[in-house]
Amino acid sequence: MSLPSLVPHRGRRFAVTARILSAVVFSFVCYLCIGIPLAVLPGFAHLDLGYSTIVAGLAVSAQYLATLLSRPHAGRMADAMGPKRTVVAGLIVLAISGLFLALAALVPKIPVLSLALILLSRLGLGFAESWVSTGSITWGIGGIGGEHTARVISWNGIATYGGIALGAPLGVMLGRDHGFISLGILTFALGVVALPLALAKARVAPSHGERLPFKSVLSRVMPYGVGLALGSIGFGSLSTFVALYYASRGWADAALSLSVFGGCFIGIRLIFGNAIDRFGGYRVAIASLFVECLGLVLLWQGTTPHAALAGAALTGAGFALVFPALGVEAVGRVSTHNRGAALGAYSVFLDVALGLTGPVGGWVAGLYDYPAIFLLAGFAALAAMLLATSLYLRFGRDRNVRDNRADARA
Repeated sequence: MSLPSLVPHRGRRFAVTARILSAVVFSFVCYLCIGIPLAVLPGFAHLDLGYSTIVAGLAVSAQYLATLLSRPHAGRMADAMGPKRTVVAGLIVLAISGLFLALAALVPKIPVLSLALILLSRLGLGFAESWVSTGSITWGIGGIGGEHTARVISWNGIATYGGIALGAPLGVMLGRDHGFISLGILTFALGVVALPLALAKARVAPSHGERLPFKSVLSRVMPYGVGLALGSIGFGSLSTFVALYYASRGWADAALSLSVFGGCFIGIRLIFGNAIDRFGGYRVAIASLFVECLGLVLLWQGTTPHAALAGAALTGAGFALVFPALGVEAVGRVSTHNRGAALGAYSVFLDVALGLTGPVGGWVAGLYDYPAIFLLAGFAALAAMLLATSLYLRFGRDRNVRDNRADARA
């Protein structure tokens, strides 16, 4: 029985939100730990250990490779073993990754060993990200009912972006004042503190039923994943190239555009989080991708910093609901006991898109210029909008008819 049927109507909304937050708080802790070394690790590998910038970049990217490879397993784990055990396993690995990071700081005079420990830490953090994030979402959905899937995904997104946004400056401050080792110690401590909270939280029993092969789940969510990937190129382009874009035009305060993007992203999720429940995932995705496309075109054509800020704001506002809007429809294509696998498969497309945006965007910038990257991202958002429209025409209208009939019977 889902939570909404157990609480009074007036307190239902607050109770649902509280249950969601009690699950996605573990995603916040995980992404806080991801953000902590984000701005410090490349400098440590390059300046302290003496490796090239390429090796320093690969040390950071190792986490994303581990996340990409472990997403399908994380979904299956959440379905078969339950989200609680999945999150607990992720938090244990998260704490261990912090220990490896701290150990790496103790042996800077042995660069090979230090780099190996960093790579182990990054790989562990990547696995922890998959398990904690996927487990938190399925834990939240399982605790309050599938009808609140969109809200759970939205709040989880706020937790992840908020964690990174807080973790990055915190890591810079700690590294400056207490040394690189403090980053590993804090990561270990956060994992250890969060672990008993996860153990104390009520479990959600694994759902029983036929487990679809991963290939079958992947084929069902693929159209939505492709739409997500295309819509994520704008975010990847902005976060990766906006500083170089500003520098190429002689503008200052490139970080402000990222702040504006993040502020609009979180604001839209907080203000319009119920739009998916009211209008459906397809319609929200179409509108969101249209707004994102406008923002990217404005970045492409922007001739002043103010225009670029407006473009970043629109891009953040548009991208905010793309993941949950398409995600709720993707999860709806599979049965309840395959929900975790569907989330894992769907999230893979985001990982792939963000992983490819850097090299592809760099290639485009080399051929043309930095504004061309945002034009390409705008075309990708437009293609995603057309794909979402096609999916709506194929599946969405039938769902609307069923919902209207159910409302009429009620």
